Amino acid sequence: MEYYRAKEERIVCILCQHYCTLSEGQIGMCHVEQNEGGKLKCLVYAHPSAVNIDPIEKKPLFHFLPHTTSFSIGTVGCNLRCPFCQNYQISQNSDIDTSVTLLPQDAAQIAKDRECASISYTYNEPTVWYPYAKDIGLEAKKRGLRNVFVSSGFESPEVSEDLAAWLDATNIDLKSFNDEYYKKILKASLEGVQQTLKAMVRLGIWVEVTTLIVPGHNDSDAELRSMAEFIANELGKYVPWHISAFHPDYKMLDTPPTPIKTLQKAYQFGKEAGLYYVYMGNVPLAAQTRCPECDTLLIERHGYQITHFYLNDGRCPHCNRTIEGVWK
Repeated sequence: MEYYRAKEERIVCILCQHYCTLSEGQIGMCHVEQNEGGKLKCLVYAHPSAVNIDPIEKKPLFHFLPHTTSFSIGTVGCNLRCPFCQNYQISQNSDIDTSVTLLPQDAAQIAKDRECASISYTYNEPTVWYPYAKDIGLEAKKRGLRNVFVSSGFESPEVSEDLAAWLDATNIDLKSFNDEYYKKILKASLEGVQQTLKAMVRLGIWVEVTTLIVPGHNDSDAELRSMAEFIANELGKYVPWHISAFHPDYKMLDTPPTPIKTLQKAYQFGKEAGLYYVYMGNVPLAAQTRCPECDTLLIERHGYQITHFYLNDGRCPHCNRTIEGVWK
């Protein structure tokens, strides 16, 4: 796909739903896409700021290749302005270290050599460095590896459609169910994120959803119920919902951590909405996958470590129900 379109003497970046209109030399609000000579240049191409090998459960993805590791890579830059960002040192940073170079084919080969099952585009919003991410992803496909996006869900529809050709799974943040909060605080839109979530499901990409519950901001009963009902009714009851505890960070150091009872309440709302798989994160409680049919304990996780695994080729060994996910 083309990542921009011409508009008189300027160009329009079409990577995300901001659709920044850029004059010559101008950089988008993401800090990393620039109009150079009437073309869109990805300033962080081949210049990652974070590279690690993580358990896939850290993304978090609980129904996608469990027990495997994912070569995880991110750059600087972001198209949102979340005041609670836990990776703000890179996401809200425009300082690109060009002394660090990792070409797409080299990234994919390192992942293969380290016996990773997938490559995750994470740590900051991968949509803003999509040209680099896609080139890595195509190299990964050549080597039999899967591809994962950890995203805020504010991709453009054009990018969502393009992802279907090479992306296998995504975890998308549903940060709020209040459009005013999305627009004024996060600098995105609830409707835009909802559209992306529905598109990813429609395109056959495995989707899991994460909500960071921030006290006083998105923790009302009405909002939590609305999120659970949206996932169940608009995405599918089988779509896993990760509800995670907030810890003070970045611009919200004075906001208290999320009480466990708030997560437990959200968990109950998820179950009442009919969701099969709801998980609490960032708390010292086991995350269990139970069979929706017979309630057999299938997987138990403590942190990112699986301590109990009782799936038989993606099925419940007790009642033979297929458990939704990508298991091999």
